[in-house]
Amino acid sequence: MSSLDDYLAHSTQTNSPMTEHPKSPAIEHLSWGVMQVHGLGTGKDVKLWPGGGRAWDWNETHTRHIPGIQVADLTEVVDHGADVIVLSRGMNLVLQTAPETLKWLDQQGLKYHILETREAAKLYNDLAGQGVAVGGLFHSTC
Repeated sequence: MSSLDDYLAHSTQTNSPMTEHPKSPAIEHLSWGVMQVHGLGTGKDVKLWPGGGRAWDWNETHTRHIPGIQVADLTEVVDHGADVIVLSRGMNLVLQTAPETLKWLDQQGLKYHILETREAAKLYNDLAGQGVAVGGLFHSTC
């Protein structure tokens, strides 16, 4: 399988609840430092949304464990049509979510869940399997 780093996202969906949306890709395997996503390949940290996803490169937004996930990390996921957001905290719950990110999610009216990575992947897969326009950020280590 190809690496998520080489995958180019191609979804053009909007965030409209009345619009049919592509299915969010399933997380097929998760272990320390490795995530395998259906149709996308493997990677360490991933961003997923209805119809696609890609590697989550923390260097793009200068994300660190603290203060954690930033609005800039999420906008791509929401722009691709996710109505429900699943954020992972890492396997050892080290990754935080910045307070301004939580405020932004609330202002956007988005439902969100913040969970340990294995729990986050399970919830994400359950929602995707139900046809929910779910997206998420997943950190597969600490």
